[in-house]
This record gives sequence, structure tokens and C-alpha cells, in this order.
Amino acid sequence: MSARNETPHKVIQALGKKKCNGSWEESVENLTMDQVKELAESQKDRLTGKSIYARCREVMGTCVSMRVRVEGMEPKVALNAMSEGEFSEHFS
Repeated sequence: MSARNETPHKVIQALGKKKCNGSWEESVENLTMDQVKELAESQKDRLTGKSIYARCREVMGTCVSMRVRVEGMEPKVALNAMSEGEFSEHFS
């Protein structure tokens, strides 16, 4: 198995960076929900979620440890917003 196919590497590729910043204070990396969906779709065989919604949540969980924002929010905040239906237009 190659590390180049793993989700963190795919996130870095989507950002167009070589590596991510190590702290929230200095974090400037940001993914859009469309990019998250593309990553979730491309990683379909590697992620455990049964739906695109669940796989997107997994990708956003990876963003937590990588200090990558989603739609300008910290991923945990974006996950809560997603649970409250904020990004429902992406999943209907």
C-alpha cells in the first residue's frame, strides 16, 4: 500500500501544498465542501462510510489532525454545522 493513496496525502494534493502547517494559529489551509466531496468520492474504496455524507465526515476528521479548515471553519465546527444541516445542499 502506498502512502500516496492515503487520505492525508490526497488532502495535501487538493490544497496544492507540500505539507500543512502545524498549528491552528498559523493555519491558512482551507478546503471547500466541494473539495471535501471530491476527496471522499476518490477515496470511496478506502473510507468506511456507506454514504457520501459519512465519507465527507471522515475526510473532515482527517482535516482536524492536519490543521486544515473546511469552508473557513475549524473542522470540528464544520462537522457540527454539517450535523445541523448547514451543508445539506451538497448532499441532496
